[in-house]
Amino acid sequence: MIVAADVTTESAEARLRALGLELPKMPPPAGTYLHAIVSRGVLMTAGHIPLRADGTAIFGRLGADLDADAGCEAARVAGLGVLATIRDALGTLDRVSRFVRVYGVVNATPEFLLHTKVINGASDLFVEVFGEAGQHARLAVGVASLPFNIALEVEATIEVRE
Repeated sequence: MIVAADVTTESAEARLRALGLELPKMPPPAGTYLHAIVSRGVLMTAGHIPLRADGTAIFGRLGADLDADAGCEAARVAGLGVLATIRDALGTLDRVSRFVRVYGVVNATPEFLLHTKVINGASDLFVEVFGEAGQHARLAVGVASLPFNIALEVEATIEVRE
């Protein structure tokens, strides 16, 4: 578990650079939807798959093809995609006031029980980059399948400052 850092003197963009994190390029939506919508000071993202900066995705079911640690890394990768979407929608990560809610869906076997550990990969990333403003309410669930056997999806609701 990541403890919220004091990043009040450092912008989220500066913190991202200090952590040496690279955001992936935004692929086109895989259907009839947008990556993000901003309405009344709230940004809501679509589900983000674990798509690495090199364009490769992480596939497989947790509990069969991937273990919890691999799933946690996949959620971190998906979280980087969420950050790329935020930057694309707002122009900068520094317009984030706070993360409100994160929703993680894990492609898992019925026996797999570590969904929350897996989605911590994204949650911890948001706290690393935004400090206390990255803390959020969350739901992490397992499902029997996801499109194309993708490992997981992460979406977020974010309060935006003008």
